[in-house]
Amino acid sequence: MSKRGIMICGHGSRDTDAVREFLALRAGLERLVPEFDVDSGFLEFARPTISEGLDALRSRGVKDVLALPAMLFAAAHAKNDIPSLLNDYQAHNSDMRIRYGRELGVTPSLLQAAGQRIQSALHAAGDAVPPAETLLLLVGRGASDPDANANVSKVMRLLWEGLGLGWGEVCYSGVTFPLTAPALEHAVRLGFPRIVVFPWFLFTGVLVKRIHAAVDAAAAKHPDIDFVKAKYFSDHPLILQTFLDRAREIDNGDNAMNCQLCKYREAMPGFEDEVGLPQESHHHHVEGIGTGEHVHIHSHAHDHAHRPAYPHAAHPLGPASMKRE
Repeated sequence: MSKRGIMICGHGSRDTDAVREFLALRAGLERLVPEFDVDSGFLEFARPTISEGLDALRSRGVKDVLALPAMLFAAAHAKNDIPSLLNDYQAHNSDMRIRYGRELGVTPSLLQAAGQRIQSALHAAGDAVPPAETLLLLVGRGASDPDANANVSKVMRLLWEGLGLGWGEVCYSGVTFPLTAPALEHAVRLGFPRIVVFPWFLFTGVLVKRIHAAVDAAAAKHPDIDFVKAKYFSDHPLILQTFLDRAREIDNGDNAMNCQLCKYREAMPGFEDEVGLPQESHHHHVEGIGTGEHVHIHSHAHDHAHRPAYPHAAHPLGPASMKRE
């Protein structure tokens, strides 16, 4: 009987630190499930690509693959790009069965991991400011999918209430609004003496470093406020457990996404034209082109030229302001 495989499908990054952390997560999952042959691949920039990772599994005799998206929420990457690549690979390799899992989502394990990261950062900052006088700013990746963006607000509220903090706000690193810099200025005006910033991100990378730079700039501008940077998820043990849970869901046949508010199925305000769009990947031009600052890429608009235009791209607190920064 051939060994079964797990394929971890990542986004990819130009940042070598992000790739290193992703591969460390893969190694951790390998230790947890020795009965599986684990491999990984990326949508863009880094190698191996998803297809190359599947090739590696196939060359080792794996015929049954559980494919897991390394995505916190279900937006275009989890709904379109990754399944499109998997379906294409499956069509050309009929001897391999590929079953696709769902995103990590909003789970007690991720909330516990995030809470521990935030509490650890606050503990290190000292107890001069009590929790009730601390504002939480949760930073999501940002997507052109309003359902994914709304989940960031949901986890912020659950953390705000669970940790007993004074206030909570949400912002995003890109695509949608508000971006980190204007959100920090808004948070400052609320008058809290301490602001703790938590990036709801799996790994470091260009975007997390941009978030940290925005926090540093705000701290320099407002020295009377204590800005605390909580670490993103990274190698937290509960992240590995969540990936394992998603793999088990595939085997149990209980891995369906929650599609009640999916813009591809329902007419959401501002996104009505996207109902029923075909499933296709938009990352072919950046698959496996490498990492590091030397990598040349086209504009974000060109990267997603075949996708419908984001309806609020000119919002003063969103992508337009990011281009001006």
